[in-house]
Amino acid sequence: MALLEVTDLTVSFSTPDGTLNAVRGLSFTVDEGQTLGIVGESGSGKSVSTQTIMGLTRGARVGGQALFEGHDLLTMNTHQLQAIRGAQVGMIFQDPLSSLHPYYRVGWQIIEMIRSHDKSTSKAQAKARAIELLRLVGIPQPDRRVSDFPHQFSGGMRQRAMIAMAMALNPKLLIADEPTTALDVTVQAQVLQVMKRLQQEFGTAIIMITHDLGVIADVADDVVVMYAGKAMEHADRNTIFYKHHNPYTEGLLLSLPAYGGERERLLPIAGQPPSLITLPQGCPFRPRCPYAFDKCMEEPPLVEIAGDPEHVSACWLPPDMKKREKMRQQLLDRDKAATAPAAAR
Repeated sequence: MALLEVTDLTVSFSTPDGTLNAVRGLSFTVDEGQTLGIVGESGSGKSVSTQTIMGLTRGARVGGQALFEGHDLLTMNTHQLQAIRGAQVGMIFQDPLSSLHPYYRVGWQIIEMIRSHDKSTSKAQAKARAIELLRLVGIPQPDRRVSDFPHQFSGGMRQRAMIAMAMALNPKLLIADEPTTALDVTVQAQVLQVMKRLQQEFGTAIIMITHDLGVIADVADDVVVMYAGKAMEHADRNTIFYKHHNPYTEGLLLSLPAYGGERERLLPIAGQPPSLITLPQGCPFRPRCPYAFDKCMEEPPLVEIAGDPEHVSACWLPPDMKKREKMRQQLLDRDKAATAPAAAR
């Protein structure tokens, strides 16, 4: 049994304009020591899905299952979830300044988190643990910085402090919700390295939520690509980057800067993500998809690609990767011809 097994998760909210379907039938598993990357544009349902699993989406209508060590998190009451959060599942959020209380010292906040779950730990023991954690995540002079307030830390140091707090009780699962978005690339690399080192040391499973495919390439074992509240493609990292099937995954990758001269310009995805209140008929990516055809007016299910049960894609294009690659090359050649200078045509 997987450490976390999410099956057919649905999350919706009532709004004055109608029902907002934030997550639609999402399924995935995470094993011990594994990193699952969840990637997609803003509004695709990445954060809502994990926040719902941890009971942090008040007022939502929730369906499906989220089994953590065989126990359904979605049916737990507030008291039961509080016992899980922090102790068994740690969480790191995008903005550490809003997650850390500005009126309390960083060390005090880590100490209180430890003691709230383990009443037998003395303040002195908890402080020693806080200092050790800050040292583990690379905070210089942790015995002194443990008494600093959050505003005295840089952005990267605050994020490391959040990682220290999340790892304080050696949780089995760490949910990292866009933890590097506000950081420069050097600090981002340092934070990711800290997370990987802690994972290797404690065997922690990680769910990494991000819109940055560079982060996914660096840390993920498996990847779920989300769009308009549903999974569009799910496979291991190498398959997603080199043998992807879904046009949305292809669009995300073509939007990245290219190396080796295979492209001379970025190829952004046309248009905007749809409203989750008024979704388009059929495939949600259809209005933006360069491959769209009549069948796309029906919503595609997740199907195996090239007979691989570990690689699934929600798309009506042929599951045979040779045919799919031929279609991709035709599209790239067409775009290249369309953007070539007139004299070269």
